[in-house]
Amino acid sequence: MINRRGFLAAAAAVPLSPFVARNAFAAAERLAFGEPQNFSFELLRDEARRMATLPFEPLPALPAETLSRLDRQALGQIRFRPELALFADGPGQYPVTFLPPGEPLPVCARMFAVETDRPIAREVLYDREYFNMPSDSPAQQLQAGQGFAGFRFQESRLGDKHDPDWRTNHWATFAGTSLFKAVGELHHYGLSARSIAIDAALPGKQEEFPSFTRFYFVTPAPGSTTVTVYALLDSASLCGACRFTLERGAGVVMDVETHLFMRRDIERLGFAPLASMYWFSEKDKPADIDWRPEVHDSDGLAMWNQAGERIWRPLNNPPRPVVSTFLDESPRGFGLAQRDRNFDHFLDDAHYERRPTAWVEPVGDWGKGAVQLVETPAQDGTRHNILAMWVPEAAATQGAEQVVRYRLHWQSSEPESGELARCVATRKGPGGTPGQPTAGVRRFIVEFTGKSLASLPYGVRPEPMLWASRGSFSNVSVQAVPDDVPGHWRAMFDLSVEGSEPVEMRLLLQDKGKPLTETWLYQHHPA
Repeated sequence: MINRRGFLAAAAAVPLSPFVARNAFAAAERLAFGEPQNFSFELLRDEARRMATLPFEPLPALPAETLSRLDRQALGQIRFRPELALFADGPGQYPVTFLPPGEPLPVCARMFAVETDRPIAREVLYDREYFNMPSDSPAQQLQAGQGFAGFRFQESRLGDKHDPDWRTNHWATFAGTSLFKAVGELHHYGLSARSIAIDAALPGKQEEFPSFTRFYFVTPAPGSTTVTVYALLDSASLCGACRFTLERGAGVVMDVETHLFMRRDIERLGFAPLASMYWFSEKDKPADIDWRPEVHDSDGLAMWNQAGERIWRPLNNPPRPVVSTFLDESPRGFGLAQRDRNFDHFLDDAHYERRPTAWVEPVGDWGKGAVQLVETPAQDGTRHNILAMWVPEAAATQGAEQVVRYRLHWQSSEPESGELARCVATRKGPGGTPGQPTAGVRRFIVEFTGKSLASLPYGVRPEPMLWASRGSFSNVSVQAVPDDVPGHWRAMFDLSVEGSEPVEMRLLLQDKGKPLTETWLYQHHPA
């Protein structure tokens, strides 16, 4: 029987003198380390493959009594001591700090530092003395060996344009089962990524959330601007070995490689899942629901398909869970974006206008499949209710192995679409004759801006190309928005439809058959 909570089964202890061991890892004088073990990504991958042939053993949770008291308020009073950070004195620029166990992160992962010269790994052993906390904090009851709830990469210890004091700010966080996130160019967190999605939004099935159980931090080269982390992934349905290479630039770029080994059949396996929050925006705010004009971390799903079409799908807060499927083969990319960057549209010191856009750039041939968008009802803005992911056509069956590689960009915007104008707003209201709204008729106003519209000759008006899965259009028009902004146009139309079933719509502006804008897709839920 393999000890699945121990070190890698194939790894043999490497005898090292205490003096050599202390000098092999930064901060060894201040952090407690376990015994050295052989490590490589190949060993980790082999361990995941072996684990997938064994019954699943869930990680032990914190003691219930302690966990019930370690709520958000209690955790907010606990701070990792930055002088104890891994790599606080180098090498590399970005120290690693650790998160204490507690709600909403009841399961802990084990952290290892990897010396690349040998290569060996040694566990960073948990100690409550690593944290500043009140003397009566429930965390005082946690014992050594507990593990950590996650970790953060701090800003450069050398000082840079992002923040001169690395102790106060961080740029990437891995915490909570297999969630991770990073700041964009506007220095703010927002949406999250996941390692993998298992059976999300399947009727009659409970979604499964795998956990990162171990993390391995590669000792960076002196002055390096990149960091590499390996992780072991485990769940009832699969095991996996992951490699993350992160680079801190204007935003953050992550190269992700995941090797998956199926314990059992999975009906819906989602690659590169992104989770975000959408409550309401200018197009669908109910009266008197909240004092803020808009509340969302992302306002749309952006896609770039194999055919080269750029697509924008505004997000909804639907009356019931909805899954939208966009078939494709070898997609060029997709992501959840925050396009609204105007503070006056949010008026909140939470700064939703600074939330990053996350863009997935596939590496290699992903084959046939679909981008799937899952939208679930939200009663407030406190939780993720949006999920976007790639679902491959190939089945995930017991014993199968799959590899997924992609580059994840955390920026202020998705990649440029050349000359094509982008959708910047979707609005709707009563349709029909002004002052005399007609039942079953809604008016839509879709705004675009971009070079292709700004360069139109004087007197040329774009032609709208409209389509709907049901219903009929009337009062269709296109006009320049009278705000003196070059290339700012809007299309207006009424949709007449009966019944309450959703209506799929499609719109783009063109001139002489040539597209001037990306394609606007929208799912309308008649009242």
